Amino acid sequence: MPVILKYLTVYALSALKIIFGPTLGLAYGFSVLETTLLSLLGMMSTVYLLTYFGPEIRNLSLRLFKSKKKRKNFTPKRRRLVRIWTKYGVAGIAFFTPILLSPIGGAILANAFGGKRSEIIRWMWLFGAVWAFILTLLTRYAGWLLEDFGVI
Repeated sequence: MPVILKYLTVYALSALKIIFGPTLGLAYGFSVLETTLLSLLGMMSTVYLLTYFGPEIRNLSLRLFKSKKKRKNFTPKRRRLVRIWTKYGVAGIAFFTPILLSPIGGAILANAFGGKRSEIIRWMWLFGAVWAFILTLLTRYAGWLLEDFGVI
């Protein structure tokens, strides 16, 4: 497989879930720096896309998949997300996005609760970089731990 295709694969999978980037990047033999950068850029592409085009995407999906049945307003999962938002704000959502949420989930959540675009982007860059580096190092030097916990 050509190197550019490997880069694009790591980048694209990191846009969905950041842990895919370090595992696949290191499996391809990329350096820690290359893997961290590709993982971070993949995550941030999703965050930028959903932060700047989120309302349009939401309106389109509502028109296409409009449901007739009424959903419950407060479920245990929604209550937990509201608790995270009220306690930690955008910084908390950005911190938990790479490890618990996906870039898609974190960006949607931060936008849905009304976070400012500049604040969302700033915190996601910061915590995305930190977690991409940590996850890459963990995958490189402690991969056996990740296998024991069932992450890989």
